[in-house]
Amino acid sequence: MKLATWNINSVRLRLPIVLRFLEDVAPDVLCLQETKCPNAQFPEKDFRKAGYEHILANGQSGYHGVAIISRLPFADTGKREFCGKGDARHASATIDARDGPLTVHNFYVPAGGDEPDPEKNEKFDHKLRFLDEMRGWFEGAANEHDDAMVLVGDLNIAPLETDVWSHKQLLKVVSHTPVEVDRLAAVQASRGWVDVVRQHIPADEHLYTWWSYRARDWRASNKGRRLDHIWTTPGLNGACKSVDVLIDARDWQKPSDHVPITAVFDI
Repeated sequence: MKLATWNINSVRLRLPIVLRFLEDVAPDVLCLQETKCPNAQFPEKDFRKAGYEHILANGQSGYHGVAIISRLPFADTGKREFCGKGDARHASATIDARDGPLTVHNFYVPAGGDEPDPEKNEKFDHKLRFLDEMRGWFEGAANEHDDAMVLVGDLNIAPLETDVWSHKQLLKVVSHTPVEVDRLAAVQASRGWVDVVRQHIPADEHLYTWWSYRARDWRASNKGRRLDHIWTTPGLNGACKSVDVLIDARDWQKPSDHVPITAVFDI
């Protein structure tokens, strides 16, 4: 099974490159974040025409939003609200994989604004509370398939020194601060989540999935961050056979500032 995750930064605006990705890479399941699209306006017809009949959208007008589109049937869908904000940042679906049910959780964690101080910046406070609630939910959640779960999405945190272009310069920049990294580590520990991307791309290699639009030449400056992740529960450890980060997608027409990650699972 081939599963991909991509912060698309407006699914309607960038529909042509999403369809290109589906044709070129042919994932069985694609999880999108920052769709910025109400559910009634989600381009379901285009995805069904491309062969993706099974669609779960959790969106809102102009902001946030996540979606799961699949060639494989799924059931037991969910959309959890975090922090009482009413924003669309989570969707889950249990997919009929070859070896049994597989629950996929698709997240878009709040970016957190510019100031890494929860007392001065409500957006940063929201981000930390969101991560705390994620941790608590997974620690306490009872799920029939809880040993066969994949968590993907734009988690808006680059945890490793090699996940950012300069560890020293970004230590006080939102997305790489120690308090965020510690909160993300607590979420990861909640179910013993395995970072399968770093299983296949060693932690001593620099790896990025996001580059700012502000860079005149993003390749030349290469000031990236790894904000997008694929994790599995320990019961699936070893099931991921390969990972690919499609860096060239950052050069496609009207690109997202994120690029897609694809993982192939033997399940």
